[in-house]
Amino acid sequence: KNKNAFKETSNDADNTVLSNQLEYITHPAVELLPSLASDVDKLIVPKFFDPPIFKKYGGIRSYLGEKGRRLMTLKEAKTIGSFVQLDASSKSASASSEPLETIFVAIASYRDFQCRQTIESILSRATHPQRIRIAVVDQLDYGSDTPCSKPEVPCDQNPDQILCAYSSQIDFFEMDASYAVGPVFARHLGHRLYRGEYFAMQCDAHVDFIKGWDVTVIDAWRSAKNEMAVLTTYLSDVHGAMDDEGNLKVMSRPVMCMSDYEGHGVTKHLRHGQQPEGITRIKGEPTIEPFWAAGFSFSRGHFIINVPYDQHLPWVFQGEEISIGLRGFTYGYDYYAPEHSVCFHYYASKDTTGKRNKVNLFWEHSRMFSQEGNVVEKKGMMRLNGILNMNPPSVTDDQWLHDDEEFYGLGKVRSTEKFFETFGIHTEEQKIEHHLCRFVGKNMQKKWKPFLRKDTMGIDYDKIHYKFKDPDIHGITW
Repeated sequence: KNKNAFKETSNDADNTVLSNQLEYITHPAVELLPSLASDVDKLIVPKFFDPPIFKKYGGIRSYLGEKGRRLMTLKEAKTIGSFVQLDASSKSASASSEPLETIFVAIASYRDFQCRQTIESILSRATHPQRIRIAVVDQLDYGSDTPCSKPEVPCDQNPDQILCAYSSQIDFFEMDASYAVGPVFARHLGHRLYRGEYFAMQCDAHVDFIKGWDVTVIDAWRSAKNEMAVLTTYLSDVHGAMDDEGNLKVMSRPVMCMSDYEGHGVTKHLRHGQQPEGITRIKGEPTIEPFWAAGFSFSRGHFIINVPYDQHLPWVFQGEEISIGLRGFTYGYDYYAPEHSVCFHYYASKDTTGKRNKVNLFWEHSRMFSQEGNVVEKKGMMRLNGILNMNPPSVTDDQWLHDDEEFYGLGKVRSTEKFFETFGIHTEEQKIEHHLCRFVGKNMQKKWKPFLRKDTMGIDYDKIHYKFKDPDIHGITW
């Protein structure tokens, strides 16, 4: 039997995933532990977005910079992105309404009781909800969980419910929770649901949005004046962040500048920990930062075309951010902290109801996937580090899976070595230069911003020769 299902929407538009756009794949844990094949079926999943118009180039990835071999041109980048024309009867339409850029929102949910609430917040608080398409990967226990796709009451009883009124703009990919192997694979499935939207956003399944967030975040992205900009940060706690109508009450936000190695042996990896939070000193534009965050990411749609989540990383939890972040860097993308947040997170530590302390986690199925000395986790992490050139010398290339390495691998616009030396990461010793956050902010902005290419296609790191050193040891070097 199949333990996953794609729910086809009623919308036949080009940006909807239809049943003829599906394929079978082997579960990633089975690839690393074949003995699981008798217990874990193949999965039916959406094919990646690759319109026929790009076939003559060898596919959309080949058209966009030859699969990362070079920086794509602005003309190539501009071919990506759909628009929606508001209906004259729409409350948000005006007599002179121009077509609006669409926004794809990917949500990975693991048995999360706030998944539906997140969808409702996204659509009800958007200035132009018609521009939004949401893709939910819903991992659930069919015997006890309520699917994220189920409205509070049937749609024929109350068609004005968000899930009913906007049903043609929401796709659900349901999967039995027993097949879940961590956020990387769940978000990989979410990236498969992308269908050419102009912008792409990622968030968790327990998030509330501010009023008018869609206009606010697009304005923030535009203020970077960088086609390769990715707005990304960890999310602050929701409590006290907004009033009941969704109006913003706090102006602080985290900046992604702190990272260090954790773990041991072959699973040791670079992890971004708790990030500093405050009101930015840089006004009118986002702040350049070195790292990418999984909890919130907003970019042009071509970011997830070029840098999709790796299909072959089961049982990886920590480590996904350096994977996407470093791969994106080598394709020419730049990361920015927005001036202020447009959404906020429900953290268990601050939940007075206690409900988030009781949520299920994908580790509840660890018995199945931790067989033979945790070989699935170990091989998954060796692949993650191997692709990034971050494995320790003790790990040889024949120890990790190389399937689809080009598709989920590095670009050649920038090298990993450039990233490591610029931000003080010593991969052989698996150590970092501490106190990078003292440099990130006005100091980094002043040094980096002059090297933004005039055609807006990213920051030219060939012209940046700075190498961060721990100021407590080497003094101020900027």
